[in-house]
Amino acid sequence: MASIKDVAAEAGVSVATVSRVLNDHPSVSADARTRVLAAVEVLGYRPNAVARSLRTDQTRTLGLVISDVLNPYFTQLARAVEEQARALGYSVIIGNADERPDLQDHHVRTLLDRRIDGLLVSPTDGGSPLMLDAARGGTPMVFVDRWIEGVVVPVVRSDGSAAIHDLVAHLYGLGHRRLAIIAGPAATTTGRERVEAFRQAMAAYGLPLPDAYIGQGDFQAESGRRATERFLDLNEPPEVVFAADNLMALGALDAIRARGLRVPDDIALAAFDDIPWFVHTDPPITAIAQSTGELGHAAVRALVDCIEGRSPKSVTLPARLVVRRSCGEPALHELPAPLGPRAPQEPPAPQEQPALPEQPAPMEPFPAMNRSQS
Repeated sequence: MASIKDVAAEAGVSVATVSRVLNDHPSVSADARTRVLAAVEVLGYRPNAVARSLRTDQTRTLGLVISDVLNPYFTQLARAVEEQARALGYSVIIGNADERPDLQDHHVRTLLDRRIDGLLVSPTDGGSPLMLDAARGGTPMVFVDRWIEGVVVPVVRSDGSAAIHDLVAHLYGLGHRRLAIIAGPAATTTGRERVEAFRQAMAAYGLPLPDAYIGQGDFQAESGRRATERFLDLNEPPEVVFAADNLMALGALDAIRARGLRVPDDIALAAFDDIPWFVHTDPPITAIAQSTGELGHAAVRALVDCIEGRSPKSVTLPARLVVRRSCGEPALHELPAPLGPRAPQEPPAPQEQPALPEQPAPMEPFPAMNRSQS
């Protein structure tokens, strides 16, 4: 393996000159810089990253702790983070929390011990003192997708409330009245936010949401299957199951098929977090899509701003409804392109039906909810 002395000999310069070139010091002539970089290329020289970090107090490394690597949404998010980080000259170390607070904290400790320059986290719950301590201790940190109340760091996320309102409007227009939701864990901001947005949209159309139509999930497929089985066992099952994430939707689909039922002939299905698989299911699943790539890129830019002493702001991007065929939509020869937020359909106005309110504004984080029994 070539050393810095080998590079100096090949380029015909001193070791100090090689060091200045590699550290992008301005006091190097263009000719010397060209010869050093050519020698680096010829010899395949790679600077010692550890030694460099000790000199510069930077490792050019970011940490990313995601909630569940098996969830395609977080896989896409991680890819976007790595892509943007690489473009800005950083590497990324990824930890998978598997929706477990203990694993989340383990990865955060490990990454901090490795002297990362900054940390991106999609928290699994709202009660981690470790991240509060890290933020107070000056570690550059950004929350992505989810956040922890009381930890004052930038948050890069989607607001799905308007898209959920659009979904309920769409289902109402198709004639559905009995709508159920498989909610995410109340310990997460996204779990609370999505179920509350669904409540508000249902109320806007004068539709009841009984406790029996609220299933408690954990953002994993098995919880979606169990919640759907309970819905199907009711004397009056719902006409639609809305799963608050993609894995729970796949679990719901398994439960429906296991009963010998068909989507949407016997029961309709919709999901939050659109994924490529939903185009290939039979039928293709109507879903709410987030701008996952843009979220990942924006999160990295915000974190690098923190590292470099700038003051980034939180970023909120809108989600959008993608209409397919899993809710009884008319058959089409081609699947529609992803839609932007649709204007909600005006419901009929019987005497007891309230008029449709204006589109809700993006919501602030909601307080933790009691777990509902379905």
